[in-house]
Amino acid sequence: MITYEFLQQYWWFLISLLGGLLVFLLFVQGGNALIFLAGKDEREKELIVNSTGRKWELTFTTLVTFGGAFFASFPLFYSTSFGGAYWVWILILITFVFQAVSYEFQTKAGNLIGRTWFRVFLALNGFLAPLLIGTAVGTFFSGSKFVVAKEAVGNVAAPTISKWVTEWHGLEAVASMFNVGFGLAVMCLAIVLGALYLINHIADDRLAADLRKWLKISFGLFLIPFLYVVYRLFTMEGFAVDTEGVVYMQGGKYLQNLLQMPMVLSLFVLGVLLVVGGVAGSLLKPTFRRGIWLAAPGAVFVVMALFMIAGYNNTAYYPSTADIQSSLTLANSCSSEFTLRTMAVVSLIIPFVVAYIAYAWRQMDKQSLTREELDTSDKY
Repeated sequence: MITYEFLQQYWWFLISLLGGLLVFLLFVQGGNALIFLAGKDEREKELIVNSTGRKWELTFTTLVTFGGAFFASFPLFYSTSFGGAYWVWILILITFVFQAVSYEFQTKAGNLIGRTWFRVFLALNGFLAPLLIGTAVGTFFSGSKFVVAKEAVGNVAAPTISKWVTEWHGLEAVASMFNVGFGLAVMCLAIVLGALYLINHIADDRLAADLRKWLKISFGLFLIPFLYVVYRLFTMEGFAVDTEGVVYMQGGKYLQNLLQMPMVLSLFVLGVLLVVGGVAGSLLKPTFRRGIWLAAPGAVFVVMALFMIAGYNNTAYYPSTADIQSSLTLANSCSSEFTLRTMAVVSLIIPFVVAYIAYAWRQMDKQSLTREELDTSDKY
């Protein structure tokens, strides 16, 4: 029999999957961050922009779906984070708006600021969007400053259920080295994935050589914040939940979660190995171009494992440092059983949607992008 608790766990699994897919699809941002670093001339910049331009809608759509899934399955998180830490989410949205405008208007007639400025906006989105998203996700472990009026939950007459207790409304996350390290790790990983994707999608030997150089640099930079985050994560206190729903601090909680859930541990280790394998193969063998198809599932697996560590095994996935009992758990922030059960039935169409996306992707990428193709097709 499908229980209410199972439905909560099931929807957290889907949230974890969407989070993993979002981080993978940030390769678009990572590729754009390389426009001026790897693109040495106008033609190479065009190749990079037109390669990422064919996929940018997927990233934004997944971000919206990620937020929508949270709204439907864990509405108290949605109202608390999106309504309280709104400056962070507004900044993320602004970077994506700049991205969309830059793709669509850089080659339009009457462009008053020039193509270069639009590419600058794309590059800024490439650095800032992953950094901000990663910093926001870091608060799933370090906590945020909010309080929840639990007596107002379910009371339609109540003006607010949760509120932020600082005037920074999410910007205070940058005061935590852990959060910033998390953001830097996601940003560098996005650039790694972007370089791998461009190596796979663009058939240009000179550009590929520069991309491999930046792949090596970005992966080296990625290791610094990633190892720092892993060390802090497995040594810091975590927000545990007892059988009565009381939240308390527990030393080494996140490391215990990983060790007590062998499947999650296996997912994390496999993900790390796949990312390293994709990068190593691309650097050690110049003719190897499929590193993205090792690193992509690896990135998804690692992010899924981190979300599961944050929410499973009696853990508060969105902790409050202002009032520890206001921390959000799967049990106290989820939708009604009827809602979760209905959406679980709807979610059964997800594999068919994923299959269609995979088919469309394959059709778009049947042939590598070349300099000659830019002269014979519509381009950004």
